Amino acid sequence: MSTTPPVLAAELAGAWADIQRHHPELPDLAAPESLIGESSSACGHELSFERLLHEAVHGIAAARGIRDTSRAGRYHNRRFLAIAEEMGLDHPEEPHPSSGFSLVGLTPEAKQRYRQTIERLQRALKAHTAATAADTKRSFRGPAARHGSSGGGVRVKAVCDCGRNVRVVPSVLAQAPIMCGGCGKPFRIPEVVGAVAG
Repeated sequence: MSTTPPVLAAELAGAWADIQRHHPELPDLAAPESLIGESSSACGHELSFERLLHEAVHGIAAARGIRDTSRAGRYHNRRFLAIAEEMGLDHPEEPHPSSGFSLVGLTPEAKQRYRQTIERLQRALKAHTAATAADTKRSFRGPAARHGSSGGGVRVKAVCDCGRNVRVVPSVLAQAPIMCGGCGKPFRIPEVVGAVAG
């Protein structure tokens, strides 16, 4: 069985929809394919259901207008942790000095609740990895792999004219437009207006 990026994107979208069934205020996932090429992220996980749920915490925080990170998105604060706990993630230790509560893990209850979704996504990820392993020249491995860093690149807010927004690594957005599922228009990174001269 070979899994192409569109198939994996569909599995990611399906997993996101499953999370939305339990948390209806979670916004739609604008571009699941933008997660595929990233080898890691601020949460310290490769692409997995756990990482997807971590990203969903950020989605809920954005929907509620809560600032859940600082230090360019690296430090995950207690507001992030509170939403993470609502969604089935926990962080049993004290916060990390530089990343805060980013390294959250699935609770046993969440593993059970999402068991079938986790299994489907793991199969799709395994097949995708096998299908792309032989084609390393054409595989996009993300900024972290290209630059040898442990992070997935700094994510910035991209906005749509209808008012929705997503966090994205600018290099991912530069590869191809990410279209809004609400209005069909592309997300864009707004230009900084009125910068103060030193």
